[in-house]
Amino acid sequence: MNSLAVIGLGYTGLPLAREACRAGMRVIGIDENPSVTAALNSGHSHVPDVTDADLAAMLDAGFRASADESPLAEASVAVICVPTPLDETGRPDLSHVRRAASGLGDRLKPGTLVILESTSFPGTTDDVVRGIVEQASGLSAGTDFSLAFSPERIDPGNDTFGVRNTPRVVGGYTRRCTAAAADFFRHLCDRVVEAGSAREAELAKLLENTYRSVNIALVNELAVAARALGVDVWDALDCARTKPFGFQEFRPGPGVGGHCIPVDPVYLTHWARAAGTPLRLVELSQEVNAGMPAHVVRRAEHLLRERGRALRDARVLLVGVTYKRNSTDLRATPAAAIVRLLRQCGASVTYHDPLVDAWAPDGEPVERAADALAAAADAALVILVQDHDTVPLDRLPEYAPLLLDTRGRLRGTRAHQL
Repeated sequence: MNSLAVIGLGYTGLPLAREACRAGMRVIGIDENPSVTAALNSGHSHVPDVTDADLAAMLDAGFRASADESPLAEASVAVICVPTPLDETGRPDLSHVRRAASGLGDRLKPGTLVILESTSFPGTTDDVVRGIVEQASGLSAGTDFSLAFSPERIDPGNDTFGVRNTPRVVGGYTRRCTAAAADFFRHLCDRVVEAGSAREAELAKLLENTYRSVNIALVNELAVAARALGVDVWDALDCARTKPFGFQEFRPGPGVGGHCIPVDPVYLTHWARAAGTPLRLVELSQEVNAGMPAHVVRRAEHLLRERGRALRDARVLLVGVTYKRNSTDLRATPAAAIVRLLRQCGASVTYHDPLVDAWAPDGEPVERAADALAAAADAALVILVQDHDTVPLDRLPEYAPLLLDTRGRLRGTRAHQL
């Protein structure tokens, strides 16, 4: 039986640990945050996709979480699932990966399979992780231990696709490393796809989310241009989606959020620029998407001005503030940028989101309205940012004196579109 160590127990690592427990593996979870490990060991999950009932089954199967890295010495397989954010200058930050690789290298035993799941640019596995682990352990990748990259494909809140039924891409430092990682993941996943090497697997992950970023930017830019030209972009999209081939639907919105779309293209463009081959289309798509919160605020200011009101001192209600529909996830939500800009304009901002009990973007709490309709009636302007199923969307136009719909859900009502 494989003894698996999962390093990093967030949105990626904890679902992987759950699937491994279900497959009968002995699993230890490592996380540098002791409050996370203590909560997990007491039966409380901080990841929405892993319920407390799931966690109870994991604990019954022998799962334990630890802030101490010493259990890594017993693992036959170690999977690194730590964050790969951007630093304060907006550049890729591999500090979590480096610390995880160093801690693992200090305790690595011959024959161990090491897998990086954290999203990063091509060469991270072969150059960064390999160098750190080899130096710390005195062992050689491809000879003394196997090394591979297998990108996470977790879609938070997706009840249809999870670790088991989402195809798993693997690419190793050597062909033998690829084969070892593929054999491991066949215990956890229905389908395993072997890439040419770790670099192709790393690029595949960045491509998946950059593809989305570029196409979202296209429809966002079209939405702005179509409004200026008096064209209904939503109707145009509805028409285009009827084509049974050659078109995939993407919808405009107030900006992009989550860990993937705002971050992954930065890793790709950083890698390409370092190689002297900038990806101009990708960089432009990042600019377009990053500019959407400002467009929302300009639209809000224009709508109020048309009614003789100023944005300054106006009471603005944001409805739905998570980055994703029907999800509690607030990571990089565009609603935070909208709040920041509204506050800079002097507006008084409240929010309604039944999935978010408290919210403090930039460390400044936003007042929460429990009753969406009462708060809408009391606001000078309501902005629909996220269209959760649990929000009474259809009734908002009855109550809101002025309503801006950034999701195209209230077409044909009094609501104004993006």
